[in-house]
Amino acid sequence: MAPKAAAPQNFNIAIVGQAGRLSYEALLFAASLRHNSPGFAGRLLVAEPQPGPLWPKDPRIEPEDVRAALADMGAEIIPFESRHFGHTYPYGNKIEMLSALPKGEPFVFFDTDTLITGDIMSVPFDFDRPSASMRREGTWPTIELYGPGYAETWKSLYDAFGLDFASSLDLSEPDEYWARYLYFNAGFFFGNCPHAFGELFLKYALQILNDPPEAIVCQTLDPWLDQIALPLVIHALGGGRDSAVHDYLDGPVSCHYRLFPMLYARESAAVIDVLETVTAPNKVKKVLKGYEPIKRMVYQGRGEKVRALFDQNDMPRREQAIRNRIKSNGFWLR
Repeated sequence: MAPKAAAPQNFNIAIVGQAGRLSYEALLFAASLRHNSPGFAGRLLVAEPQPGPLWPKDPRIEPEDVRAALADMGAEIIPFESRHFGHTYPYGNKIEMLSALPKGEPFVFFDTDTLITGDIMSVPFDFDRPSASMRREGTWPTIELYGPGYAETWKSLYDAFGLDFASSLDLSEPDEYWARYLYFNAGFFFGNCPHAFGELFLKYALQILNDPPEAIVCQTLDPWLDQIALPLVIHALGGGRDSAVHDYLDGPVSCHYRLFPMLYARESAAVIDVLETVTAPNKVKKVLKGYEPIKRMVYQGRGEKVRALFDQNDMPRREQAIRNRIKSNGFWLR
């Protein structure tokens, strides 16, 4: 007799929603989740920063029709306080919001500019071995002539937090090549407790910011601080780059598109089909048309003009080259 398949795990999904672009991206994320993962039984939590001294303007989701549409899709807006980052480093939201999620419950965080393109319940998460997105480039550190190399730079951080550096290395990559060193995109990450994850994430990020090791004092931390601290957190919690989720997320089950011109330029026809399918119902369309990039790219057809600029089988290797071509043709929106 064949062994029974493991029962799908219950877990929560968290995104950040706030005034402006992220409000509409949150709604689009929710629409794609409900369309492609109808069996998802966890909570969809939209973490919302609250007004305070670190926000010169109210950061909450403002349009009432967006709030109502999120509620219609079963999303729960949960507040959190910005005590350390706020508007000067909005990427810090993904660090600070973790303390507002249910303690002790497995979670998956996604950047709001993500589409769920398949069944999220099919992803074989091992929440006791956290990981994060491997769809990344070697954006940090920047190696200067006569300055510290990759190994010295990263080892200084592991040493600062009492972590074992050698076990974090990918020995299949050459010495002093960026991919040898544990590095993620923070577009998604997951773990078995958001509070345990968040406490380490905040501790490491603040120490890197306020008391950096000598080897990184000349490095730029903005906007990379979250992606510098993230591999240290994952390594400390017993996770790493080797995770079965990478065959699903940033693949058939999710797409971190970042910006709508980039989505149309480089993503698959299947991803574009998901986008256009979930934005088609009149109830959703009425709300999403309030955001100019979606209005122009999806509903007015500018996205197809962007796509026609590229051969999707022969894309430029660097993201900046893609952006430059879109901008030079007058189609850039963000």
